Amino acid sequence: MIQKKLPVASDEIQRIADSLPTPFYLYDEKGLRDTARYFSEMFSWAPGFRNYYAVKACPNPVILKMLAGHGFGADCSSLPELRLSRAAGLSGEKLMFTSNDTADDEFREAYEMGAVINLDDITHIDALLRATDGKVPELISFRYNPGAERTGNAIIGNPVEAKYGVTTDQIVGAYVRMKELGSKRFALHTMVASNELDGSYIVETARMLFALCIRLKKEADVRIEFIDMGGGIGIPYKPDQKPMDLGMVSREMEALYNEMIIPAGLAPLGIVFECGRCITGPHGYLVSRVRHVAHKYKDYVGLDACMADLMRPALYGAYHHITVLGKEGVPADNVYDVTGSLCENNDKFAIDRRLPPVKPGDVVVIHDAGAHGHAMGFNYNAKLRPAEYLLKADGTVVMIRRAQTYDDYVATLRFPDSPVEV
Repeated sequence: MIQKKLPVASDEIQRIADSLPTPFYLYDEKGLRDTARYFSEMFSWAPGFRNYYAVKACPNPVILKMLAGHGFGADCSSLPELRLSRAAGLSGEKLMFTSNDTADDEFREAYEMGAVINLDDITHIDALLRATDGKVPELISFRYNPGAERTGNAIIGNPVEAKYGVTTDQIVGAYVRMKELGSKRFALHTMVASNELDGSYIVETARMLFALCIRLKKEADVRIEFIDMGGGIGIPYKPDQKPMDLGMVSREMEALYNEMIIPAGLAPLGIVFECGRCITGPHGYLVSRVRHVAHKYKDYVGLDACMADLMRPALYGAYHHITVLGKEGVPADNVYDVTGSLCENNDKFAIDRRLPPVKPGDVVVIHDAGAHGHAMGFNYNAKLRPAEYLLKADGTVVMIRRAQTYDDYVATLRFPDSPVEV
């Protein structure tokens, strides 16, 4: 069983928690940088390798700028994400714009930024042309949905049921049309898995895209410049899970490249990913304080954090490991539901979780919250969003997003008929 570790000693996290209002998010700079370097090293053989970090996982420009320093780009799905990435110093083809049901103004600004536009549907060709007044990007990409030819994993679901992507029957025609319109460079994207730990799934995705590159060359006379493998590489949220063997994935992808792409005369074919979760997920922590311990029909640990701060457990039934600071060596002989203060009965971080004895005032650390954690927060019950802090490599802690205030919460309210004091 893998032991879930804290980024620094338990008493140091306790000191930080005692000096800051809880709850808050804490990101480990050293862990983030080490993971970014390792991921890039694993695929250093691949032509033009880049990871376009999925901004939706942790949309903080400090994090984006840090990753950009390691050669990462940004995978964006909205106009604000594009602007955040630009604020972090990314521009041009270091931006990938993969959206769906996209507004014209978003297509327009993505085009003006020089981002790689990755179209989600064949009808979006006309939408893009309308948005750009008929101007055609030199480089265009399409998101491919293999339908019944491939099964999605448990999280992303059956591709046939997915709203995303161009179908197998449409994909050749999509590239032919963009070629006729004037595009000269072409990329290919897919995303058929999410939070996957089985590396063979990623290898088979590469096989599928390599084969499609060969088909597109034969049937559309289009040479794909690079493939985007999507994200989907998961992290071991549970202590009994093992991380994906990226070394195996890299070796087998390279073997496929040599077997399929080089003989087809399609080398060099660039390879990129758009991973977010496996980069920042393990290096973010939600730090919270115990408010109450209640004994009802079950035993409950009530935190000052709630599902508005981390909704994955309530939304997916997702597991997040919990450490009670200062009690790491105490037997986990007590069984609790760990809950938040939201007026929803599913506001639970854990159900029937074995923990050491917990008392009010204890500080708990919820692990693996660095992706799809703060980013998925919301304001139901008028809960205010927590601050984000960066634990720097030298041990200092700096704020990278302040906590939301009441004034922030009401700033967008308008009372056109009768002024109301808020």
